[in-house]
Amino acid sequence: MNDELVDAIGTHAAARLTDRLSQGKPAELQWLDVLITEGLDQLPLPGGGATLSRWQALAVVGAFDLSLAKLYEGHTDALAILAELTPTASWHDSSADGPRKEPDSWGVWAAEAPGGRTTFVSHDDGTVLLHGAKFWCSGALTAKHALLTAWDEEGTGPQLIRVNLRAPGITVDASKWRAIGMAHSASVNVFFENTRAQRVGTPGDYLRRPGFWQGGAGIAACWFGGALGLARVLRKAVIKDAQNAAASGAATLLRAIALGQVDLALRATAAVLREAAEWIDRNPLADASEVALRARLSAEQCAKSVLDAAGRALGATPFCLDEKFAQAATDLPVFIRQSHAERDLAALGERVAAAPEGWVL
Repeated sequence: MNDELVDAIGTHAAARLTDRLSQGKPAELQWLDVLITEGLDQLPLPGGGATLSRWQALAVVGAFDLSLAKLYEGHTDALAILAELTPTASWHDSSADGPRKEPDSWGVWAAEAPGGRTTFVSHDDGTVLLHGAKFWCSGALTAKHALLTAWDEEGTGPQLIRVNLRAPGITVDASKWRAIGMAHSASVNVFFENTRAQRVGTPGDYLRRPGFWQGGAGIAACWFGGALGLARVLRKAVIKDAQNAAASGAATLLRAIALGQVDLALRATAAVLREAAEWIDRNPLADASEVALRARLSAEQCAKSVLDAAGRALGATPFCLDEKFAQAATDLPVFIRQSHAERDLAALGERVAAAPEGWVL
């Protein structure tokens, strides 16, 4: 895909995604495949001057469906990682300047869970053979490729590895996936036995690169989108109350109060995300851990506030009768647990203490 088309898609990514998601998908395709085949996965790269546009696109998908957002964010993150670490290589079909014929989906699997370590043995031809397990592999049931972290026999790593998921020696085990929230993201276990794959960069590059924290901040945009989807249901209810002369005054007042709380939470986090995106674009090679932690923690707090306020104001009705609301309300608490809660707060506090005071208006 040529640079002009990528720039055009990036500039209007959120609007294009909003329009496409509203049209529905072909019955034979999953939503991620639709977005990939239509070129809607080609987002501006983090730190390239349009980081906010990238995050706006992620928020649109998050507001539509959080399981889809999980897979879409992972896929677009993989493309960004490959562009950062292998800028001269092409990892998708670039034979056409428009939509691609076949979806070529990616996952990024970097969790280092107990019992889930993947190891590799290097060969003289530059390839590696993978062994062991990888847990929390979102999209493993459908993705065609993955980037994963692995360790050599001496324990050196993490080394980023690119693997074709149709290669021999791969077993996907979904038997332990029991999720209700984020069920369709299917973060299952994958096992490797003499699976041939390729290195990407050198050991430690995955964590050292500027894009690590830039991408981590982008996940906050997905959480923001999930909160936004719930907030819109509350807003519609308040509008309907205002148009209904017979509506209970007390219920109308309580919903209006909740909408005010939701507005404050969303606008505060939107401001943090805009500030973070601007900082990253001004400092594309700098350590973005502080701004990323702040963005993630703000989005987590926003999501919890919106879910609580909307639920208290609307009661059980949308949880029971509105499938889209009920799914988002079930997905969002699970997705934000990708945050490390108090550990992330402590990490942010340590960075704030070590830097010049930044509390200015």
